[in-house]
Amino acid sequence: MLAALDRGLLRLLRTRGHAPPIERAALGLTRLAEHGVLWLGIAAAGAALDRERRPLYARAARAVLLAYGMNQAVKFTVRRRRPLLEDLPPLYPTISELSYPSAHASTSFAAARVLGGPFYLLAAAVALTRPYLGVHYPSDSLAGAVLGTAVAKLVP
Repeated sequence: MLAALDRGLLRLLRTRGHAPPIERAALGLTRLAEHGVLWLGIAAAGAALDRERRPLYARAARAVLLAYGMNQAVKFTVRRRRPLLEDLPPLYPTISELSYPSAHASTSFAAARVLGGPFYLLAAAVALTRPYLGVHYPSDSLAGAVLGTAVAKLVP
């Protein structure tokens, strides 16, 4: 039943709201967030521009790196394959065929957990791009968000 719900949500995200400007925005955001680069860039810029909160930005960078590493460990242990909808091919290339959990979501929510506020909106947008573009099931993004949040809580 959960698998059917996951697949149904994936199909919904792949068939609704696909105007060219929205797809371009989703592709741009997902590219920026590859391997946590968006979040590491935000942390570096924050550390450079806000000396008072430099430790916070350093913590965010550590959380992103740790979340990415933990994500890869889980991904290579679980080995869930990426979704395949015959009539809706993915809109974004991937390096790996492994899907669970989403590293984009893990790194995004790790950073948002440390930085707070509006960064949660950006993290949610990044996580949503993955099933929208057809490269993750919605549950992959949800699991990544949970993993990233949990990892960030452990980072000093």
